[in-house]
Amino acid sequence: MDVAEYAAHDATGLAELIRDGQVSASEVWTAAATALDAVEPELAAVAGERFDTPLDYDESGPFAGVPFALKDLIAHAGGVPSRSGSRLFGAGVTHPEDTHLVARFRRAGLAIGAITRSPEFGFNATTEALAYGGPSRNPWATDRSPGGSSGASAALVVSGALPMAHANDGGGSIRIPAAACGAVGLKPSRGRTTPGPDFADPLLGLGIEFAVTRTVRDSARLLDAVHGAEPGDRYLLPGPVRSYAEHAAAGSRPLRIAVTATPMDAGRAVDPECVAAVTHVAERLAEMGHVVEEAAPELDVVAFDKANLDAWCSFLADAVLGASAQLGVPANREHLEATTLACVEYGKTLSAFDIYAADRVFNQTTRAVAGFLTRYDVLLTPTTSAPPIPLGHLDADDASLSAREWYDRIFDYGSFTALFNVTGMPAISLPLAQTAAGLPIGIQFAGRHGDEATLLALAGDLERAMPWADRRPAVHAGR
Repeated sequence: MDVAEYAAHDATGLAELIRDGQVSASEVWTAAATALDAVEPELAAVAGERFDTPLDYDESGPFAGVPFALKDLIAHAGGVPSRSGSRLFGAGVTHPEDTHLVARFRRAGLAIGAITRSPEFGFNATTEALAYGGPSRNPWATDRSPGGSSGASAALVVSGALPMAHANDGGGSIRIPAAACGAVGLKPSRGRTTPGPDFADPLLGLGIEFAVTRTVRDSARLLDAVHGAEPGDRYLLPGPVRSYAEHAAAGSRPLRIAVTATPMDAGRAVDPECVAAVTHVAERLAEMGHVVEEAAPELDVVAFDKANLDAWCSFLADAVLGASAQLGVPANREHLEATTLACVEYGKTLSAFDIYAADRVFNQTTRAVAGFLTRYDVLLTPTTSAPPIPLGHLDADDASLSAREWYDRIFDYGSFTALFNVTGMPAISLPLAQTAAGLPIGIQFAGRHGDEATLLALAGDLERAMPWADRRPAVHAGR
């Protein structure tokens, strides 16, 4: 298998070739290694070095032998150092065992062959951590950000180096990179994928684990393979009536779809090309037989932003100060970026009362959106407020920024995504549009809690009606 053939297949296609004996898993890995080596000098997406051989995997799994990567945050493989994008961890901390989701990835047959970069502790909408010595870059334009915090994973997927890769999402970190790079980014419902054993509710319930892919069928088939609770998990969601892959293939029933291109904070600007893209997609959906209306839930944006800020900063304070104490490494500018320290300092001022207050706001917000979605099946928005931003725009080492100023800068760009982390509802970004200059624009669809099936069915229809498979970025392994 040559690299061009490898890069042309999604994960499902590669799994079928391996299963049918048309190519061996070792041949696929050789092509993947060559592809990774080809794009890495331009994208700087791998944390450290790719593995010489993949980690062990179940050869009977549905994705047996398909190359994959883990993001350097939250999920970890036993015996593989992890850094969470921070110099605080030095060369990395090695855990003795897999997290539950990583074990499920390996049981699904995924051949984990690299670790992808993360911004420091994941609190950024770009992937430019000092810990790795330079920014990860967007394969469409290397002076642009691939998004964050899963931007390195998205860059490798869209560049053809990997068919899909692990990602996680606490405020948009699956969907923002998917939008910036032109990938499919599904954030499942809270509880759909397991965060254990290290966490019960990462980031006060905001953090969700899954992946970025190139195709809808890969997202659906991967969710079929890894969804479900482990003993001790806080949530137990019912599975779909039929497989997610079947939903994606069968397509959608007629839906009532609400659409808005106005963020919760109406004072945040949205690029006209993003607005136009949403309008175009809404028109196509109406042509496909859906009822499309301009509408949005009414929310208290001031209370929302304070609660979301407090959740993030309490998480960062706990993570940083806990790691600092355990490792005996001081939490200072030598080991941490300036905005991380600012968030930690603010987080240290919060009390249990503040966290309970944030939880009350989250509850009020969730109930407002859930009530709105009794009248609509899906809410359609831009994924981000702008096309891919220049590198350096979100400088996490800017010592002039307070915690709140840093929060505002992140969510000025990711102004449509955080709502669905707070509500725990599923949301997906699809690469349905491009700017006049050819940069990707992501379109977000969000649905009712536990109803990934509706989103994947609609996404399957849109992939067939508005295909993106023939688009190739400037940096691509198959060129």
